[in-house]
Amino acid sequence: MPEPLREAIRKTAEDIATLLRGVSDTSVPVPGSAWTVGEAAAHLALANELMADLAAGHERPYGDGTPESLAPANARALAAFGERRAQPLAAMIVEQAEAFLVAAERSRTGRPGAAADRSALITPLGPMDRAVLASYLLTHMLGHGHDLARALRRPHMIDDGRVALCVPFLLRVMPRVADTAATTRLTARYGVRLRGGGPAFGVTLADGTVTVTEGPPERPDCTVVIDPVAFLLIALGRRDTWRAMARGQVFAVGRKPWLGPRFPSLFVAP
Repeated sequence: MPEPLREAIRKTAEDIATLLRGVSDTSVPVPGSAWTVGEAAAHLALANELMADLAAGHERPYGDGTPESLAPANARALAAFGERRAQPLAAMIVEQAEAFLVAAERSRTGRPGAAADRSALITPLGPMDRAVLASYLLTHMLGHGHDLARALRRPHMIDDGRVALCVPFLLRVMPRVADTAATTRLTARYGVRLRGGGPAFGVTLADGTVTVTEGPPERPDCTVVIDPVAFLLIALGRRDTWRAMARGQVFAVGRKPWLGPRFPSLFVAP
């Protein structure tokens, strides 16, 4: 696991905890969500614990590996976990993020008592190695951390550097979260480039198959150039594409630039 990814996980967990510390009323609703601040924080605490267990090599079934199965799994987990106070949840979010890092390091070094390393761990969104799982953990915390910041009217913690560290997870799950109805009859080659020297990748759609590559494809039909923060928020269903375009955060070029606005609708936010 790259050291910047480790530090981003640790820093993001602490940033979220800082948002929560001192909050006395966790019944405040989260904008655009059915959850309150207390429920969103409880979900984060439980998810960090789940990720730590997975990193340690434990099997933790959670849904069936599809995006559609996550909402019912989340509801069951929250119903079985009664804590909604901000301070205990803030502590648990930080503790379980650290537990994840410790478990991942033990697996890498093979320290006594550590679970045997496996190249593929079964996660809520399919098999991943620990580095991609770490990117998943960071992405998940940033998405819900953004929600909590909005609810509490505080600045969020998403920045270009952290978004770049989320890309390995997003590339891994894009074929799994593709909307079959939207992609079945579409043949297109997309290049996606994050502004400011961020990562670039390619997405090719043909015969209902979605193929994702590091680096853009040859002769893309459309290249989407996008602000990194806007990219993550759109990918996670937190920002509208047209709103981002109106703000100049995203534009499309190439032989078929009209394919650009369609790109986010090809996927279901995890």
